[in-house]
Amino acid sequence: MMFGPTPVDEAVGAILAHGVTGHGFVFKRGRVLSPADLGRLRDAGHATIVVARLEEDDVAEDEAAARIARAIAGPGLVVGDASTGRCNLRAVVAGLAVIDERAVHRINRLHEALTVATVAPDAVVRAGARVATVKIIPFAAPAEVVAEGEALAARRPPVLRLAGFRARRVGLIQTRVATTKESVLESTVAVTAARLAALGGELASAETVEHTVDAVVTALHRLAADGCDPIIVAGASAILDRLDVVPAALTAVGGDLIHLGMPVEPGNLLLLGRLGDAAVIGLPGCARSPVLNGADWVLRRLFAGLPIGREEIVRMGVGGLLAGSESGQAKPAKSSLPLAPGKPRVAAIVLAAGQGARAAPVNKLLTPIDGRPVIVRAVEAARGSAAEAVFVVVGHEAARVRAALEGQPVTIVTNDDHAQGLSSSLRAGLAALPESVDAAIVLLGDMPYVSAGHIDRLIARFDAAAGREICVPLRHSRRGNPVLWGRRCFDALAGLSGDRGGRTLFGPFADRIVEVPMNDDSVLIDIDTPYDLARARAGTLLRGA
Repeated sequence: MMFGPTPVDEAVGAILAHGVTGHGFVFKRGRVLSPADLGRLRDAGHATIVVARLEEDDVAEDEAAARIARAIAGPGLVVGDASTGRCNLRAVVAGLAVIDERAVHRINRLHEALTVATVAPDAVVRAGARVATVKIIPFAAPAEVVAEGEALAARRPPVLRLAGFRARRVGLIQTRVATTKESVLESTVAVTAARLAALGGELASAETVEHTVDAVVTALHRLAADGCDPIIVAGASAILDRLDVVPAALTAVGGDLIHLGMPVEPGNLLLLGRLGDAAVIGLPGCARSPVLNGADWVLRRLFAGLPIGREEIVRMGVGGLLAGSESGQAKPAKSSLPLAPGKPRVAAIVLAAGQGARAAPVNKLLTPIDGRPVIVRAVEAARGSAAEAVFVVVGHEAARVRAALEGQPVTIVTNDDHAQGLSSSLRAGLAALPESVDAAIVLLGDMPYVSAGHIDRLIARFDAAAGREICVPLRHSRRGNPVLWGRRCFDALAGLSGDRGGRTLFGPFADRIVEVPMNDDSVLIDIDTPYDLARARAGTLLRGA
């Protein structure tokens, strides 16, 4: 591949290496330049541009990425369309990622142009989620490298597959002693049911018996006869020895004790056994909580139909010091799921902290239009959209804005520094978002005509993997609001200062922008002045935009 600066007049058919902006146009990286493009570049004052040209032994980036993706994809995965040199492999159903790590390493060693990135081995993935991505770094990869990558994948099939969770009927036995609290037993049932539901399982039977060998033997007999698999036993005390109550009962009923203990913290005191065809799991005490623990790892493999025995358990020690167990890692989120759908998780941030000085002395956000305050109209549009959560940033007259939003299921974020300008409110809203959010759509509280439909059109175009990380509404060649930002942009947004919003990043991030056409002027209209308010209340502001 040839790469470097080229006179504009000689760049027909070349691939644009870096995004270029000019008056009325944005050319993204990877654009194949036409004669008309060169004319616009000349008019914008560009004499030379950096381009790439493919040679005879090159495979174009999209074709190369797609070929490698198809070669490594196994059962349970679907290969998407390649774009900008990237091709994603997504899960067809919820399950565990099964990865041939050695094969992935060998493919990544072939050439710096070719990269394969995957989730961690045995990672839980939801239906539709990315399991791996193939990315070609330049605009092409050598043909011999692509062919060698395909051959490597063929020698070790499959490099990647998805072991889907299978529905199971599960039985739970709890034992009790005189001091066992009823609330603990009830909580354990609820936590276990949620943990199983996240894996597609059903808690078919839950029994409480005395903490004796005979009582546990009887319960094991009964649940095995009822077809429960696995059978989970939560003892009134920890399992410390093979002669303890739960392992002794398993042996007495004719079962096999496969392994006692595991190198995972929390979760050390786990028992794994079998009774006929059914797996038996003696829970560690920590499994009464929804926090991630070793029992989760065992259950996931069982539900995914993957082998689980002594060898698999002892290999869990690497990575087995789980977050929150005095390891210096962040405290884990509660892990009993349930798994979210495969769509990106988008939150809405409604900015409502500014003073609105041009409309003073009236607070424009609290002025009703068609019976609803301006801020309420903005919030209800966000709530009616596909955004999973709505955060409203307040500051000026915060108490009055809060009162106007009373009863709305939103999270109120107070910006005590709102006098520092728009950027401070944007920063406050971003800081309130949970880590699980993939993107945020930023709405201005003084735009009363933006609807849930406008927001949903922006969300539908978002695809960070395809380079569509900033979704901007477009009407009559004008960019409007709200704007959707992918997580990769959050740090840059939070770094803004003064009364500046995210639009100042449009230039540096031009290659991440996708313009989304809208069919009305709502995305261009905000309320700044008393005159705007009067026209809005008279019903002429939207019509006259």
